[in-house]
Amino acid sequence: MKIFHSINDFISTKKTILTLGTFDGVHAGHRKILERLTQNVEKGKYESLVLTFFPHPRMVLQEQSGIKLLNTIPEKIDLLEKIGIENLVIHPFDESFSKLTAQEFVKNILVDKFHIQKIIIGHDHRFGRNRTANIDDLIAFGKLYDFEVEQISVQEVNDVSISSTKIRNALMGGNMALANEYLGYKYFLTGTVFKGKQLGRTIGFRTANLQPEEDYKLIPGNGVYVVKSIINQKTVYGMMNIGFNPTVAGENLSVEIHFFDFDADLYNQEIRVSILEYLRPEQKFDSIDLLKKQLEIDKETALEYLNNH
Repeated sequence: MKIFHSINDFISTKKTILTLGTFDGVHAGHRKILERLTQNVEKGKYESLVLTFFPHPRMVLQEQSGIKLLNTIPEKIDLLEKIGIENLVIHPFDESFSKLTAQEFVKNILVDKFHIQKIIIGHDHRFGRNRTANIDDLIAFGKLYDFEVEQISVQEVNDVSISSTKIRNALMGGNMALANEYLGYKYFLTGTVFKGKQLGRTIGFRTANLQPEEDYKLIPGNGVYVVKSIINQKTVYGMMNIGFNPTVAGENLSVEIHFFDFDADLYNQEIRVSILEYLRPEQKFDSIDLLKKQLEIDKETALEYLNNH
């Protein structure tokens, strides 16, 4: 997959089959559109192109929104590449870009820059300044500038309107089954392992402390989870705690993973942790011994889940 970090950087001798959007999560609904995109290239006659933006438009236009994203840019690139997209343009989104009229956007970018043959969009797509243009406007522009418009109906997206917002809410509420169903894959965190207080090893639960790679990445709600990771080409399972470690008066949010039957040194390594299931909320215990007993129960519950799945 070719990656371009600006619309102006894109160069191609072929016409493009294009879709555009933030594609946060690259979820099951997005993939309906993206897979249709790859099916339309007619064996090399056209090139598939995804136009996305960073920062997320809400980060720019609604600075107080505090929005957290389901994917970092490297994660999104990885997910799109696996679908088979040929070209990805990640354009810097700013206020001046947001002020383009619908016609300026279509003529100057889709037609003149991307030489669009066809655009494939979701059922609720809006575009242009203040998002005032809709599918009917796009069809009219298609007739004016000679390109096709294909709309993916909500019925084609599994009869459910999957949205990144619904997935964020499910993740914050500990509903991993729903979040992962909507995503079409297990939600994951990517980050570097750093040295923590090393309390876990003193009670028989050595943990890897994970520092997510970007602060805009959504961390699921506090609690204990069943997780999976691939480390040194080996699949390992474990349980993860997200929270403030109230039993030992922790002050900062931490992400700690205890891997089962695994004892390698992971310090300074980047790992990806897929979240399979939510076990329980974070709790404060009256003693370290009570915490240890609960961790042993959590491990049994996690292993039972893994055996059944």
